[in-house]
Amino acid sequence: MPGAPRRIIHLDMDAFYASVEQRDDPALRGRPVAVGGSAGSRGVVAAASYEARAFGVRSAMPTARALRLCPQLAVVPPDFARYRAVSQQVMAILRSATPLVEPLSLDEAYLDVTENLWGEPLAREVARGLKARIREATGLGCSAGVAPNKFLAKIASGWRKPDGLTVIAPERVEPFLQELPVEALWGVGPVTARKLRAIGIERLVDVRRAQREVLVRAVGTMADWLARLARGDDPRPVEPHRPWKSISAETTYAVDLDDAGEMRAELEHLARRVATSLDKRARLARTVTIKVRYADFSTVTRSHTDARATRDAAEIASRAVALLERTAAMRRPVRLLGVGVHGLIGAGPLPYASDDLPFGD
Repeated sequence: MPGAPRRIIHLDMDAFYASVEQRDDPALRGRPVAVGGSAGSRGVVAAASYEARAFGVRSAMPTARALRLCPQLAVVPPDFARYRAVSQQVMAILRSATPLVEPLSLDEAYLDVTENLWGEPLAREVARGLKARIREATGLGCSAGVAPNKFLAKIASGWRKPDGLTVIAPERVEPFLQELPVEALWGVGPVTARKLRAIGIERLVDVRRAQREVLVRAVGTMADWLARLARGDDPRPVEPHRPWKSISAETTYAVDLDDAGEMRAELEHLARRVATSLDKRARLARTVTIKVRYADFSTVTRSHTDARATRDAAEIASRAVALLERTAAMRRPVRLLGVGVHGLIGAGPLPYASDDLPFGD
């Protein structure tokens, strides 16, 4: 990594939604808590407290399954207005240290504190001070990772959760990388990890020894990026005005949909919600995506990109319905439908604290 090392912090609130609920309701403190939809409405877990995680409860898990794992689980409906208010407190504290704050969501952000408003030369002390100020102002805990780049800082923040602080000094980067499994690489999930293991790559550092053509056959265009990360090299700057790259809306249904007309009507409704969000933010979109989850929980997405960007609800709906024809939805019961737009253009960044979050699995 040429030049003087940067000092990057990744700060992540601990079990954010659940922690806010436990803070505000003394009856929930020390109990397993899940924030999400009810089991009766086919809801899913949006966040789980650490007490709930001890039972195997995780985000994106169906609430019914979470209750089977932990019968004493307290399920609380989400209150996003309250979470946004707390997030704004947290982000204001982060910006008291540096203007270079890149929010990733309501509960996590990157900071570049190479030069900072506190005049503190040690990033460790900036992170420690931020944790203390957040605790004092909100009553909530967070974890922080300090490293020379974003990739390593994010790994470090999750190293000793909850309430952790992990520092990877430049001279510790190589020993740290030697300890990591291949899944630690950015963008490597279970499917990609299986592909890498099939060519003999078990650990992160094994990527360095792989022949490029073999790596390309396994992971395609990700090959060069993974090879760079495997050397601990991540040049991406902290971007204070990071815009959303997509807007979406989705619904999980209490009863599986099996009528084509009903599915089309639902997609049109979701498309109108997305178009309203685009209009509110003065944005246009080139790509329309739908998400379909079947009764057996298998999920597919389909996308269409047009050279001309739009925020017209009827056009987005028409494209979404056309994409539905490219799925098995007409022949299989559907549990969830979603509509999203990507390739956004327009003036000004989208606010990170949006109701319309990019959907994904």
